[in-house]
Amino acid sequence: MPSNLTRFDPFSELARLDPFRGFDEVFKQSLLAPRTRSGGLTPRMDVRETDQAYVVKAEVPGVKKEDIKVNVDGNQVSISAQTQQETEEKSENMLCTERSWGQYYRSFTLPHAVDDTQAKAEYHDGVLELTLPKKTGGTAKTLAIH
Repeated sequence: MPSNLTRFDPFSELARLDPFRGFDEVFKQSLLAPRTRSGGLTPRMDVRETDQAYVVKAEVPGVKKEDIKVNVDGNQVSISAQTQQETEEKSENMLCTERSWGQYYRSFTLPHAVDDTQAKAEYHDGVLELTLPKKTGGTAKTLAIH
């Protein structure tokens, strides 16, 4: 065979085939909206601590404030919310109905117990802000050694 001619080898093309090309991108995209094991969304949060309280900001977009529940039990805090939307568009030869349903849930433990009688929750523009005062006069006790 003359040296200036290249030989076609179909297996050389197969060797370059990468069946997982783009898989990394799909995997990264799935991590952008974190989900719980049950399939619900996990709200993204920022937690800031001051001397007197914890301030928590949680993103729960598209939810009515009536559909958000916050439970405080000692130092355990849980946030849950549900959203349901339905839109219908009609024209002469078309009917388009869209329904969506979503659920948010997140539970976390703080280093100090929360004074639930002074705790506050506000919701504006898709952000839930919790002010969770630390409980004063904890139950710490020094034990006598016998």
